Amino acid sequence: MNAGTVMGRSPLCFVVMPFGTKRDAAGGTVDFDGVYERLLRPAAGEAGLEPLRADQELIGGVIHKPMFERLVLADYAIADLTTANPNVFYELGVRHGVRPYSTVLVGAETKLIPFDLAPDRVLPYRLDAEGLPAEPEQDRRRLVQALRAAREASVDSPVFQLIGDLSPPDIERLKTDLFRSSATYSAEAKALLASAREEGASAVRRVAADLGSIEDIEAGILVDLLRSYRATGAWEEMVSLVGEMTAPLRRTVLVREQYAFALNRTGRSGDAERALREVLDDQGPRSETLGLLGRVYKDRWEACRGSSALTACGYLDQAIDAYRSGFEADWRDAYPGVNAVTLMEIREPGGTSQQVLLPVVRYAIQRRIAGGRPDYWDHASKLELDVVARDREGALRAAGSALAAVREPWQPETTAHNLSLIRESRAQNDEEAGWADEIERELKTAAPAE
Repeated sequence: MNAGTVMGRSPLCFVVMPFGTKRDAAGGTVDFDGVYERLLRPAAGEAGLEPLRADQELIGGVIHKPMFERLVLADYAIADLTTANPNVFYELGVRHGVRPYSTVLVGAETKLIPFDLAPDRVLPYRLDAEGLPAEPEQDRRRLVQALRAAREASVDSPVFQLIGDLSPPDIERLKTDLFRSSATYSAEAKALLASAREEGASAVRRVAADLGSIEDIEAGILVDLLRSYRATGAWEEMVSLVGEMTAPLRRTVLVREQYAFALNRTGRSGDAERALREVLDDQGPRSETLGLLGRVYKDRWEACRGSSALTACGYLDQAIDAYRSGFEADWRDAYPGVNAVTLMEIREPGGTSQQVLLPVVRYAIQRRIAGGRPDYWDHASKLELDVVARDREGALRAAGSALAAVREPWQPETTAHNLSLIRESRAQNDEEAGWADEIERELKTAAPAE
């Protein structure tokens, strides 16, 4: 029996895939967010389905009750096998174990398909040099056809193909409006948090109060709440929220990193450093973790640079080393690289280490901007590098692009502060740059558009 529209609504299509940008087997990258937005989501919509994306990688692979509900109860599913992500294969196994049909497999011409999922079962799509769909229209049409064919109830699960007399569970009996309401609630809660972030911390607190008991809130929503507190500068609320999370969610790398970030912002520098060192001991070098550790040392440097020159120099060197190590851990993540170059400008302007690192960081930023979806931090990073390189025209252009991309009020404040550090350092060397001062003033007065 084909799944029809429930109460006038389109059938749900659960999309199982990694998030963000990941490396593939050939050493290239795949922008999975771009794949979802440009290919998978529009294809599901054109096929008459309501796409619902998994959030497993946003919370470090924690499998929770809503995830299992969606894997089992969603009328249709798309699984992206590119990069052979273990979470994706685990969730696909759950789906294949209970659903004889209505699951479509896709992959970016990957060669990492296990024997039990032979290549002829996987619908390929092509990627361009930026890791985005190279032929989105053509691949979308093929995926739409595959999704429509999935409505014909042809068995696509290897489990049910190989064990012919295996009886599937009565999914239609299990499916209830509560499941649909849970999925809708998740989307609505995240939309409310996104809106609240624009109003400030008090609005986020109001949404949090309406979400109910922490133990009953879906993990993906809790992570959105954590990020909303961060976006509005509610550091103590971040610390408290992590303390109320379940142990599995609290142990994820993402939450541990954000917890350390909040601890540092509340003045608990030592606790923040210990938390980040524990992540590095467990996971090895990570650009995000090392970037946050660099920020801990940078804040210590700023706190004591007016009182103890020798101690300040020590913290400044630690910050530079942490940021540089973060960039070396992942050359695609320009954030720690930009910070390393900026602090090198203060420690030793034009030094050999800075001159070696600067063009590599600049190239990483250029590739991100060329990817077609640059955000505030991409433009702000280019701005900082142009100021360091004393490129007036480039800095002015980057500043205009950054100001147009502001989404949170603290974003331009952070960049303005970094520019002020460069200005103060150069003033000590009797160097003036009025055009850079003008950019700094513009950033300090910037605010998101209403």
